[in-house]
Amino acid sequence: MKWLIVLLVILQNTLADRVLVLGETAAIKDTHSVYLNSITARGHELTIRAADDANLALFKHGELIFEHLIVLAPGVQVFGGSLSSSEISKFVDAGGNVLVAAGSNIGDAIRELAVENGFEFDAPGTAVIDHHNYDTSLDSGDHTTLVINKNQLINAQLIVGDASKLKPVLFRGIGLVAGRQNRLALSIIKGTTTSYSFDPKAQRVTNPVIAGTRTLLVGGLQARNNARIVFTGSADLFSNAFFGAKVNSANPSVQDKNAQSGNAALADAITKWVLKENGVIRVKKVNHHLVGETQPPPQEYTITDDVVYTIEIEELKNGKWVPFQGKDVQLEFVRIDPFVRTVLQNKNGVLTANFKLPDVYGVFKFLVDYRRVGYTHLYDVQQMSVRPLWHTQYERFIRSAYPYYASSFSMMIGLVLFSIVYLYHKEDRTTGVATKKSEDKKKQ
Repeated sequence: MKWLIVLLVILQNTLADRVLVLGETAAIKDTHSVYLNSITARGHELTIRAADDANLALFKHGELIFEHLIVLAPGVQVFGGSLSSSEISKFVDAGGNVLVAAGSNIGDAIRELAVENGFEFDAPGTAVIDHHNYDTSLDSGDHTTLVINKNQLINAQLIVGDASKLKPVLFRGIGLVAGRQNRLALSIIKGTTTSYSFDPKAQRVTNPVIAGTRTLLVGGLQARNNARIVFTGSADLFSNAFFGAKVNSANPSVQDKNAQSGNAALADAITKWVLKENGVIRVKKVNHHLVGETQPPPQEYTITDDVVYTIEIEELKNGKWVPFQGKDVQLEFVRIDPFVRTVLQNKNGVLTANFKLPDVYGVFKFLVDYRRVGYTHLYDVQQMSVRPLWHTQYERFIRSAYPYYASSFSMMIGLVLFSIVYLYHKEDRTTGVATKKSEDKKKQ
C-alpha cells in the first residue's frame, strides 16, 4: 500500500507543470511568497533560482526542462548558465510560456528579452508618473505609485478576470510600448491620458518618450504556436506589500476609498492565462455527412448535395475539459476562396451546420479558423472532393430548356405540315399534265 501511495505521488509530480521562477536574490521567497504559494496551490511545481545562477538551463538533450518561466528579477544584467534572450525565444518557439516583471532599475537582460519579442521598455531610472491617479498614502511624493482603474484593462475576462468586480490595483514601475510591427501585441493594462514615463528625480519634464494611453503598464502576446508571453513594468505588482495594501486614490471619481487592493485577483488572472490554465480550447471530434445519414464521411460529395458538418470543441476550466460554449464559431467551405461561410450552432459543445454544396466541383476544405482574444488559436481542416453529376443523375427535362424543347417540337410539326402540303400540290400537278396530253391527242 505504501509503495502505491509513493507511486501516485511520483506520478502526480511528473504530470504537474514545471515552472522556473527567477529572482534577483533569495529574498523573493519572502517578498512574493503569497503570489508564489498561490501558483503552487494550483498544482504547479515551482523551482526558484537566482537569475544569475551558473546552472540555469531551459533545455536538456533538446527537450524542455520546464513548461513555464517567470522572471521576477528586474535588475539582472546577464542571465546565468545557458539562459539568454535568444535561448528564451527558443523556449517560446518550443511552446514555453513566459511572464516577465521589470522595474525602474531594469537591467539589460530584461530589455533585450522584451525587444526580442516586440516590446520596448523605457530607459533605466524612469518610471510611469500620473499626477491625477496616484495613491495618497503609499506614494513618496513623486506620484509613481499609481492606482489602476477598470477602464485601463483590456476587454478580455480570460486575461484579467471579471473587471466589474475588480478592486483598484496598485502599480509602481517602468513603462513599455509595443513595436509597430508587433501585430500580436495585447495592451493588457494601458496608462491614462494623464500618464507619462520620465525620470521622477528630474527637475523638469521635457518631451517624454512615452506618454498617454500609448504607455503600457502590462503588455503581452500569444505567439502563432499558442505560446504566451507577458511583460509588466512592475515587480511590485506581485509583491506581498501590494497584495495586502489599502488603496486611497487621489482621483475623486474613484469610489473605493481605503479598500483592499485588487492586485492579488489581477495577478492570479494574468498568471492563469500565461500558464494556460484559462483560455485553452481544442477539437475533440469532427464529422460530416449527407443530410439524413449518420455514416462516416463519404469518399466524395456531389455538387448541390445537402451536407451536415459537426465539430466538438472542449475548453479547459479548473483543470478539466468541459464543452465549449462559444456562439461565434464560423465554418468556411473553401476552394481557394470560401464558397460558403456560416455560423455554427452550439449545443453544449457540439457545433453543427447544415448547408447545400455549391454547383462547382473540385477539391474543397471544411475550415474552422477560430481566433479570439484570450483563447488559443483553433484551426481544423477537413479536405473533401466534390464531383459533377453522373450522366444518369441529370434531370430528364430541365425547366430552363423549355424554349429549346418547344422549338424542336415546332420544327417537327412544321415538317409534317410541309410534307402534307407538298404531297397535295404534287397530285394537282400530275392531274394537270395528264389532261393536257389528252387534249393534244384529240387535236391530232
